[in-house]
Amino acid sequence: MSTEKRKIDENTLDALLHLSRLSPESTNMEVLKGQVDQIVEYFDLLSQYDDSQNPYDAYPSTVATELRDDEIVKGLEIPDVKKMTSEFMDGYFRVPKVLGEGA
Repeated sequence: MSTEKRKIDENTLDALLHLSRLSPESTNMEVLKGQVDQIVEYFDLLSQYDDSQNPYDAYPSTVATELRDDEIVKGLEIPDVKKMTSEFMDGYFRVPKVLGEGA
């Protein structure tokens, strides 16, 4: 990578103004050009780091053959659910009121 700092040219700056819907009259061009040059320098700094590795290697992968079998298993029966809590009535769990006065 070269050590010379890249600067934004006028045509690119005009295109950025057009894309951002800014007008040259309402924008301090010298300040904007300096800010865009700082952004370009930041990307030059980032490009110094090695990115040749696959970024997806950092995350575990799942092989389709290692997934569990698609089996239907017996679920809980209603009498078993009633044994788990006293807050089960008419096929539903009773829970505290979320909305209203206490919220």
